[in-house]
Amino acid sequence: MKTKKYILCAFLLLGIQSCDVTDRLPENTFTDLNYWTKVDDLKLFSRYFYTTLSAPPGGADGYLDGNSDITVPQSAPSNFFDMRIVPTEDDGWAKSDWENIRRCNYFMTHYQTVVGDAVDINHYVGEVRFFRANEYFNKVKRFGDVPWYDKDLQTNDTELLNKGRDDRLFVIGKVIDDLEFAAANMKEPSKVSTGQLHKYCALQMLSRVCLFEATWQKYSSAPETIWKPLMEKAATAAKTIMDDGGYSIEAGTAQYTMDDDHPLMYKGKFIQEDLTKDKECILPRVYIRSLLQHGLSRNRSFGLSKDFIEQFLDIDGKPIATSSKYLGDDSIIMEIQNRDPRLWNMISNRYVPFTLSADGKPKSNVVDIPGGSGAEQNVTGYVSVKFKDPDPEQWNANSTTTDWYIFRYAETLLNYAEAKFELGQCDQTVIDATINLLRARLDYKDAAGNDITMGRLTTTPVADPLATTISGQPRYGYTVDNLLYEIRRERCIELAFEGFRWADICRWKAGALINNPKTMLGMVVNDEVIAAYTVHNGGTTNPFASSAFATITDWDGKTKQLLRAYSDDLEARRAWKDKYYLDPLPQNQTTLNPKLLPQNSGW
Repeated sequence: MKTKKYILCAFLLLGIQSCDVTDRLPENTFTDLNYWTKVDDLKLFSRYFYTTLSAPPGGADGYLDGNSDITVPQSAPSNFFDMRIVPTEDDGWAKSDWENIRRCNYFMTHYQTVVGDAVDINHYVGEVRFFRANEYFNKVKRFGDVPWYDKDLQTNDTELLNKGRDDRLFVIGKVIDDLEFAAANMKEPSKVSTGQLHKYCALQMLSRVCLFEATWQKYSSAPETIWKPLMEKAATAAKTIMDDGGYSIEAGTAQYTMDDDHPLMYKGKFIQEDLTKDKECILPRVYIRSLLQHGLSRNRSFGLSKDFIEQFLDIDGKPIATSSKYLGDDSIIMEIQNRDPRLWNMISNRYVPFTLSADGKPKSNVVDIPGGSGAEQNVTGYVSVKFKDPDPEQWNANSTTTDWYIFRYAETLLNYAEAKFELGQCDQTVIDATINLLRARLDYKDAAGNDITMGRLTTTPVADPLATTISGQPRYGYTVDNLLYEIRRERCIELAFEGFRWADICRWKAGALINNPKTMLGMVVNDEVIAAYTVHNGGTTNPFASSAFATITDWDGKTKQLLRAYSDDLEARRAWKDKYYLDPLPQNQTTLNPKLLPQNSGW
């Protein structure tokens, strides 16, 4: 069992309100008269906000990236199938959705009476400004323009309560101000408790925010004078972490194997009981048996799309359409051979994808053909097992205790590589210090002891024929430079299921990704696959019906049948609309305050 010094975020200070001055202080309650006096008061107040770190950053969640091109949920996402309507009330705009911002502003108007060391005080001010920035960043990503508040509103603040939305660039500017203060004033990791925010968390968030808004503006055709300074801030923040943070990319421990030729070192990074010593972990969320647990080792999550599986390079670093090492996809066994090791570290094909061998040694990622029915059925045949621990003790409902990355150094490197490319400054030195560090940790030895090396990226990669989909359209809806294509590919694969994909689609204005038919299709189904399924099920009749197949002529010229997730009528409705880049404002809010109008475009 883990024993750690950690932050357990259960401190609620919801009852602190202003009150009239009297000559006697309440002895058993917190009030403004007896609370804001010492540094520990600031520490206690800030603890509440740790519960708000939604992903990313956030807590363990098996459904991240469920609304994207790389996953196929059993139930069709309403956005992609034109089933979403403007909500009648409060979706993302209710009182509860603004309370944390008010709490942060309440802190900012009360902390000045505290007496203590200025360094300690400013650290907690930095924490609260970080949390305010996080809240506002999430709102901008979702709604675009939102009203900015920097005071704790009261019921008599009628004019402010009924103000209109501020321009997103203005709000992002305020978010950046908060994060720059946090980065300058929060302490080094060695001077805070495990799981507590520190300066490199603020720099990571600063890099994320600036990269998001810079690319959003660039791919929305904003002038360079708007997006370039943001891109420079994104690169600078990431580079500061790289130079000063002491973090590094290391291979995981191959404590489990799929078979003797396929060690699961990368998977090992995401099923660690203790991330506090992991040099890639900038901030962990710590889980402890009987105190704080999650359910990822039991969670089935979703099916993975055929399109996602095809994005994995071969071991030589080439796309499958250009590599001589690709064996094809007649079976999943063939499909994973000679590929980027992250592929077999991420996928399996059973509801509970772990077994124990005869000698009792845990094995994971057992490759079997999909089974189950109803809620247990995987609709594509590819199951995500990135965070699933083969240890049976972790399989019980909400009983998993593996730690979770809130901030991970891999994102720092990917942010830097992308920002430097967009600035026209991505040379081989940048690639070697970022993408190639991620690939170097994938090198391994096969059963014969041979060194297997993952192909490295150069600044002049070959074009991927799959940059054009089987429908003949550019993958992103527009053509990108080959190097940027590879940087985006690396980001998609390395950060898969960690909650970044939807934001990436939006900021790149890449909704066309959803139009690729393979984003809702699964594995090839042929006689070999059916025979393997039948053997796995003890010779029972196979459950496949022709309605479960989609017939396509693939990029290799072959006619194939792929598992299909949805019915004809749903497939016919799947089409990207640009209005999906932002969510609609609820009707009741625009009725209460017409200054919030106009509604987001298209809704």
